[in-house]
Amino acid sequence: MIQKLNNRDELVAIEIFNVFQRSYKVEAELIGASYFPPLSRTVEDICSATTHFYGYFENQNLAAVIEIVIVEKMLKIDSLTVDPSYFRKGIAGKLLNFALTEFDAAKVIVETATANAPAIKLYNKHGFVESKRWLPAHGIEKVALAVDVCSQYSKY
Repeated sequence: MIQKLNNRDELVAIEIFNVFQRSYKVEAELIGASYFPPLSRTVEDICSATTHFYGYFENQNLAAVIEIVIVEKMLKIDSLTVDPSYFRKGIAGKLLNFALTEFDAAKVIVETATANAPAIKLYNKHGFVESKRWLPAHGIEKVALAVDVCSQYSKY
């Protein structure tokens, strides 16, 4: 159900873009943002990204995407989006668990809007704790959450 996506393939990048757009429109509404930077991301941006994309498929349809980058022993989740057609099916949790268990990372970090209560609840459920808050230039207050994978998700 979870597969690595080739974001360099324009057709795949378009599928990723479509999931991002549908999901981020819901998030922008949820947090009350009239301008939401992730919605500005283009297919070309996705095609040229050096991050890694993994997709969750249901009935051969791309239902969700997680975008990650790994630097040394730290994994950063850049995006975790679920198409609204697939909300409330536990898919975000499955992708998050995938990221926490499949890669050789000691620590995993993620950022989201402080007003995104469903995302924060999901991350807290998986052991993430708040590490900082700040207000970027775009005006949407953000929170960073982190989890020590070694202590939370030992494979042994």
